[in-house]
Amino acid sequence: MTKKSIIPVATLGTPRIGSRRELKFALERYWAGQSDAKTLQQEAAALRRSIWTRQHQAGVDIVPSNDFSLYDHILDTSVTVGAVPPVYDWKGGYVSLPTYFAMARGDAQEESCCGKVVSSGIPALEMTKWFDTNYHYLVPELSAEQEFTLTSTKVLDEFREAQAQGIPSRPVLVGPVTFLKLSKATTTDFDPLSLLGRLLPVYSEILQKLSALGAEWVQIDEPVLVLDLDDKDRSALTLAYETFARDVPDLEIMLATYFGALGDNLETAVSLPISGLHLDLVRAPEQLSHVISKAREDLILSLGVIDGRNVWRADLQGLYDWLAPIVAERGRETFQIAPSCSLLHMPVDIDLETDLDPELKSWLAFAYQKFEELKALSTALGEGIGFVTEVLEVATRAVRARAQSGKIHNEEVAASVSAINARMARRYSTFAVRRQAQKAALNLPAFPTTTIGSFPQTKDVRKARAAYGRGDMSRSDYEAFLKAETKTAIEVQEDIGIDVLVHGEFERNDMVQYFGEKMAGYAFTKHGWVQSYGSRYVRPPIIFGDVSRPEPMTVHWSSYAQSLTDKPVKGMLTGPVTMLQWSFVRDDIPRETICKQIALALRSEVTDLEAAGIGLIQIDEPALREGLPLRQSEWADYLDWAVACFRITASGVQDETQIHTHMCYCEFNDIMYGIAALDADVISIETSRSKMELLDAFVTGGYPNEIGPGVYDIHSPRVPSVDEMKALLRTASSRLAPDQIWVNPDCGLKTRSWEEVTPALRHMVAAAKSLRTETL
Repeated sequence: MTKKSIIPVATLGTPRIGSRRELKFALERYWAGQSDAKTLQQEAAALRRSIWTRQHQAGVDIVPSNDFSLYDHILDTSVTVGAVPPVYDWKGGYVSLPTYFAMARGDAQEESCCGKVVSSGIPALEMTKWFDTNYHYLVPELSAEQEFTLTSTKVLDEFREAQAQGIPSRPVLVGPVTFLKLSKATTTDFDPLSLLGRLLPVYSEILQKLSALGAEWVQIDEPVLVLDLDDKDRSALTLAYETFARDVPDLEIMLATYFGALGDNLETAVSLPISGLHLDLVRAPEQLSHVISKAREDLILSLGVIDGRNVWRADLQGLYDWLAPIVAERGRETFQIAPSCSLLHMPVDIDLETDLDPELKSWLAFAYQKFEELKALSTALGEGIGFVTEVLEVATRAVRARAQSGKIHNEEVAASVSAINARMARRYSTFAVRRQAQKAALNLPAFPTTTIGSFPQTKDVRKARAAYGRGDMSRSDYEAFLKAETKTAIEVQEDIGIDVLVHGEFERNDMVQYFGEKMAGYAFTKHGWVQSYGSRYVRPPIIFGDVSRPEPMTVHWSSYAQSLTDKPVKGMLTGPVTMLQWSFVRDDIPRETICKQIALALRSEVTDLEAAGIGLIQIDEPALREGLPLRQSEWADYLDWAVACFRITASGVQDETQIHTHMCYCEFNDIMYGIAALDADVISIETSRSKMELLDAFVTGGYPNEIGPGVYDIHSPRVPSVDEMKALLRTASSRLAPDQIWVNPDCGLKTRSWEEVTPALRHMVAAAKSLRTETL
């Protein structure tokens, strides 16, 4: 049994996926019908037990429960409080697993007529990004008539599971105000926050049941406290926590904030009747002194000083030197040590990376290693630095070695960034002039059809890539395989009748990893998986040094695809902001500088593609909105450099070359002026789940360029009908000029099967052709 810390260690939340992606494979077996619900739940329970055990063995004192999810913690909250939209035909009572997954993935109940799919079930809930992370959550849908009731015992069940394992866990709940603020109203004249009075009794019921089971503390996450709030929002927070204090007076609440500073919400936070307050002191270290000056003396402060969003080893000595006098003055009994936020956003275990450069590996800490960092810092602050002298010395040597390593800095790259000028971020002509040149060069029909880039990564594709990676397939054989797959993709697109083709990206493992592997300054893991949503995981690369492009990265495959067809083929690149956002980024220079390095590398790729005869080039920036600071006062500075980096990437080409970009799953109205400033000739966006509502921001903002509103939700296994897509396009045509509109899926088709993709794209083309007839 690990001794309890004098200053308790908490983790707030941990990766759910398992060190070997056990959750992914369990889910996919269930979805494929290869296992049943009981088996899935047993596998999930075993995974939870292993996660709890690992924390307990590492000396974590406050182990969270209910941080685990089969798909998404916001979806779990919706299901717990009975927020199930009528379309899912829920009849009350506890929400079943099929209903849960229908909300997450859609319900693909296909009907056929004459060999064609004519109906394909119920769509999934809308999906968007969790604050400024690359994690996606399912957006709750609420109406003015919404009633709430306790419809899942998950939080209670998992608390009991931990108890049975001998671990007195601290249950985690998404706070009621955060839940409602992140929800979507079904009508424009309704504010979900007005439902707080109906929601609070369900929360109180949960808290009362947890208290009856023996819970002494509960963690309630209210990250909205780091956003711009108004008096109504702050009053809602006060009402919620005063209600809990009245209804469950014996239960201690740790209110968790993260991803930024409390700022002007500090007074509200410290005035709430709570027992503890968690602070993100990685994003906002300066707020600690402000909070201490305002907080009650007995308020427990959870110090989020170990980075829950990045992989670099902590400077434990530096943290000790900063915190020791503060802890001594206020008293050890008023503090806990924690990561800045849930470790959900971290890979699981650096020890699995046996092939990683040992020098780089020594600079890194994944979730399991962060448990150990937390324990070491707690011991130093609580019992004395002498108890962990060696641990702190090892950390100090690693931090110093990283700073002094010759692998980090490249003088040529630094000189190139210094030489950037305003002309490099402007196209030669305005969009109006470019548009005419592109129409003449491309000669496309009205409502031109295309896809976002990737085509299905089948088992054969993954098998061949793995064989090549192991050395079991020769380079020539692998290239021959990829050429065959690319040729098939071109033939399928031509047969379907798509106007602008793509090569399919069969050579690419991931839209960021592929490019990072071909750039200097990037490193890659084999097991560094992080959940993006559901069973979709990514392995973010690690930017450890200055970034440059040693040689062309995509020209070979784009040129090969173009040689197979007379139709235009788009070149496909990942934009500089997304390359930055979807990586673990070095923290020793400004993010803006790193982004400019990437932009210069990609600029060379864009001009090489144009020189090779590629007349359309798509530069994907799905992470542009994700990188937006959470406080509006900081938006302008971020958008200035983020937009400049995109334009540096795109502006080296002639007027005839059409630049596309793609964005998905974000609120565009927040950044319309930034999107317009990108000056891309065509933007494709996700709109099918929102039923074209996301177009409103483009209409209101008077967006002048061309737009491809997605008509096909690729994150759901369902195949939408022609009529469904036509209805979406008619809606788009009522808001945009017909000659502005492109027709495309919401996103890339990598995760889907050909059996789904082929009929869906046929329906898409048929819908576009029908619209041409209607409007001409």
